Amino acid sequence: MQIDSPAVVLATRQHGETALIARVLTRQYGMMAGYVAGGRGRRLRPVVIPGNLVAAHFAARSDTQLPFLTLELVESRGPWLGEPLAAAALGWTTALTASALPERGPYPPIYDALVAVLAAICHAPSARGWLRGLVAYEALLLRELGYGGAEPAAGVDGLEPLLELFAAQGPRIARHLLADNRRDVMAARAMLAERLGRMTQ
Repeated sequence: MQIDSPAVVLATRQHGETALIARVLTRQYGMMAGYVAGGRGRRLRPVVIPGNLVAAHFAARSDTQLPFLTLELVESRGPWLGEPLAAAALGWTTALTASALPERGPYPPIYDALVAVLAAICHAPSARGWLRGLVAYEALLLRELGYGGAEPAAGVDGLEPLLELFAAQGPRIARHLLADNRRDVMAARAMLAERLGRMTQ
């Protein structure tokens, strides 16, 4: 198996002393995991930040083997990790995607929407410029994974109504997308909600 694809880094976990297992989302092949040799080293640490856009190369002897994964940075989210609100939004969006999607199932609309939301989080002047997109992205995940519902943010303006939609959508996400997840991914959403709430004080 040899696959080359643009991808978004979603999550990483330590493997051995210096390596990582990285999960990335590709448009054509869906979410895939791969072994990143030296992923915890100085050269690759800035590359494997969740939310980064990368060029991914997967190589494996068979489809059942965990592939070796090499990554080349295309666009970094590192500069926004020092901004608490943007960092929380990036962390929640990538953690949700990594936890909700099945592996190797292509969802082109989710890939396209994720790339757009991550760009908005990093480049909009404030959360008012990306919160609608984030709420719509959560709703898209619910729809694409079979839990229905219309886009709740359509036609809604203003920070407070969007915050109400964001809060209301949380239970559906916890019940449908994250019910079987062993990690408390919703804690990342709670942190984001807290930081968003400070904007109305």
